[in-house]
Amino acid sequence: MKTLSETLFAAAVVLLSANACNRGEGSVEIIKKDGLTSRQEVAKMLSSLPLAKTHLYEVYDAVCSSSENGYDEEYMMADLLTAPGAGVGTKHSEAVKAASAYSTPIRSLIEEYLAAKTAASTKSGADVQRYLDELRDSGLQIYWPYSENWDGETMPLITYDPGDGSTSNYAYIVSGSPGAYEVTDSVYVDEYVAMQKPVWVINKNDDSDCLPLETFWDTKSWLDDEDDEDVDRYNLYIKDFTMLRQYDPWFAGASEFHVWCGGVDGFYATTEEQLKNYTPSVTDFVVVVKRSEMGKKKRFNAVLVTDFSDQLDKLAFLISEDDGGTRTNWKCSASVKVKSKTYGFDIDIPIHSSDDIVWRGQLGATYFTKGKTIEGRFGDVKITFALE
Repeated sequence: MKTLSETLFAAAVVLLSANACNRGEGSVEIIKKDGLTSRQEVAKMLSSLPLAKTHLYEVYDAVCSSSENGYDEEYMMADLLTAPGAGVGTKHSEAVKAASAYSTPIRSLIEEYLAAKTAASTKSGADVQRYLDELRDSGLQIYWPYSENWDGETMPLITYDPGDGSTSNYAYIVSGSPGAYEVTDSVYVDEYVAMQKPVWVINKNDDSDCLPLETFWDTKSWLDDEDDEDVDRYNLYIKDFTMLRQYDPWFAGASEFHVWCGGVDGFYATTEEQLKNYTPSVTDFVVVVKRSEMGKKKRFNAVLVTDFSDQLDKLAFLISEDDGGTRTNWKCSASVKVKSKTYGFDIDIPIHSSDDIVWRGQLGATYFTKGKTIEGRFGDVKITFALE
């Protein structure tokens, strides 16, 4: 048996906020050599750009694309600078097509802004490129929570994630008429404000390496190809996932749940000697739940165990909400039965020291009934399983 480790989908989120300032001459600080990649400095820079409606739609198109691809409402700086309008997970060919829709993307405004700030330098071109490279590699992004509520007209408030667990911050108010937007004031923003008005938040992306569920939507088809037509075989699925409370401050965006299941796929040993032919498998899902999806079922078809056997006894099961920290392991076990005797398999499941442990323990195989669905609550998460 091969160890099964699949990352189905994920999510991460970016917002931006900044301190009060006026738009007058010299009001925006010159970017320092090492300051461009701080969240606050990027927020200041974006609020200083002559944003027009086309630029708002560039960000909106990108965050919608990310969301459709299974991620949070985010627009990475790496994409903003290399593939305008492309969301996380967008295929290269689609990104190239999307970029052609923006004659003067935000990237061009940033280049002009930096060129003006470094004009006095004899190496201004090199300075601009260095800043752009740093920004591209910074992992920063624009997070637009509740973007689905945007009316297509209203300018965003611009803020940033303070990074200290705060739930509020100052944001720039950008207003005016097309071609003449400027910072006119600042306002205190929290999540309630973000529900009512468009807010862009600058924060760090940590889910872009995760593979979304959509890529594996037809998972069952390749499993069925290996089935013996003369044997009834079942796979254990997660059919839906419901988050019952928020786990992170709103500036940090969506909650990212790691779902781990350890067991033995296709276990049909009849003797102790045959036990040597089997090794435990671990399935890993990353489920991204946006702020607006709290209390709502996220529906999908995610395989936990392939070729579910009646000889399975217990499965190791862990749900954690990713908050980083030092990597460690949860040492656990799964078990099977051979002629009424139980045999355990040791399993190490990786977690991080700062993760919120939503639920961990063992699930008895008899918890699941073939051909039926069952809903269970695991901490502040509800999951519906199906053995099909």
